[in-house]
Amino acid sequence: MPICVETDTDGVPFVTLGQYQLRLDLEDLAGEYEERAKTELLETPERLQEGLERFRQLIENEKGLSLPIEDDKFLLKFLRPFKCNADQAFKMMKKFYKFKVKYPKYGGLNVTPQGVRHVFDSEVFMFLPTRSIYGGRIMIVNCGTKWNPKEVTLEDMFKSIMVAIEIAMMEPKTQVGGVNVIINMEGLSLSHVYQFSPSMAKLIVDWVQECAPVRLRGIHIINQPYLFNMLYAFFKPFLGEYLKKRLTFHGTDFKGLCEKIGKASLPGKFEGVANIPEYPGSIFSDMLFYYQDDFKNFHEYGYVTEIKELLAKLPEKEKTNGAVINTS
Repeated sequence: MPICVETDTDGVPFVTLGQYQLRLDLEDLAGEYEERAKTELLETPERLQEGLERFRQLIENEKGLSLPIEDDKFLLKFLRPFKCNADQAFKMMKKFYKFKVKYPKYGGLNVTPQGVRHVFDSEVFMFLPTRSIYGGRIMIVNCGTKWNPKEVTLEDMFKSIMVAIEIAMMEPKTQVGGVNVIINMEGLSLSHVYQFSPSMAKLIVDWVQECAPVRLRGIHIINQPYLFNMLYAFFKPFLGEYLKKRLTFHGTDFKGLCEKIGKASLPGKFEGVANIPEYPGSIFSDMLFYYQDDFKNFHEYGYVTEIKELLAKLPEKEKTNGAVINTS
């Protein structure tokens, strides 16, 4: 039977991959994940309620910030990773939305599943159907063999990361379990390295460190050739302690990778034991298409008036593509 997108009785899309299902886990927490939230995030009904009330107050007092403050599920995307600390969550939320004002190119209408479909189609960016031993979502970025810079620009890559993080934020399980990123450097060449610059490296690192409201469990670099040192030199000066503690270089020895993520969670190519069939990236794109309208709605949130005023000054073509504007 060919691999294709199916929907369950509730209309939720999924892909069957052997004994596994690739789907977005949008259900409320229950069972193991509810217990994880209690032990890891100190989450109780009382703390949740107190956090939500404080969070709403902070948002209401922020001039120009438009958000669906009565939507608990939306607010929990930001609040839960910060253990119900509304002040910390609000600080990150402001950076998340201010980034979209400062760089409309990365907050424009094309930062949606369909806007970066070609990135997922090319399998540069993929999700595994399994989760880590800590319940985290596992994302794979293929920065070498799968990446053709003539078809997928570095800007497209970054936009796909932003889309992927938005997807992760939607999942209560991932709000608790966090995210694991495996960056596969197999096939890295000079043509890939030349796509980067110190300014672009700083932009990416700053967004991950300062603006992405997820529990980042780890970034795992694998199959890196000697040439990787040249690429890493762009990023190293901007890495703070937060990322340094989560960054691991494995090379071709996957023992540590299996220990940190779980042998049962990883396919054989990473020396795991999960029998996950290969699947075309276009299938993942097809599944994400079901959530395209959600992403369109996301563009109605944030410092909307400020963004609209900036975009109104641009030519029509640039309103869609989102030219970079630095408002600092």
